[in-house]
Amino acid sequence: MYHVYGKIFFNDLHFSKKYRFFKAYAQSKLANILFTYELARRLKDTKVTANCLNPGETKTNISVYTEGGLAQFITRLFQPLLKTPEAAADTSVYLALSPDVQGVTGKYFKNRKKKSKSMTYDPKLAARLWEVSSELVDLDQR
Repeated sequence: MYHVYGKIFFNDLHFSKKYRFFKAYAQSKLANILFTYELARRLKDTKVTANCLNPGETKTNISVYTEGGLAQFITRLFQPLLKTPEAAADTSVYLALSPDVQGVTGKYFKNRKKKSKSMTYDPKLAARLWEVSSELVDLDQR
């Protein structure tokens, strides 16, 4: 869900100039989807599938790693509404085991349903992210 707030900051991917937890988190979620869609396009004529998913808001301790106490407060406030880790794993298990999604590729799932915001379907943005990522890990682009 947080990918909708994301933007890829190609001029400072690592937020080394000014780190902001929420911007970095949203960028990472958007990048995960874009990267997965590009991977699916590149694997189009193979039997390999690539999908991504959102397990939903889950009872974890992620807020302990944020600046200030606001995130911890919000996490405690919404704790009763958050999924258990077991419930959050449902879509992952579904994608791994269900014949309903056999051969499905290049999709984003939440609660076993295909969902993705329009901003994630930009093939030029996905290709650029792929190229920049390849350069960062020194991947040969043959």
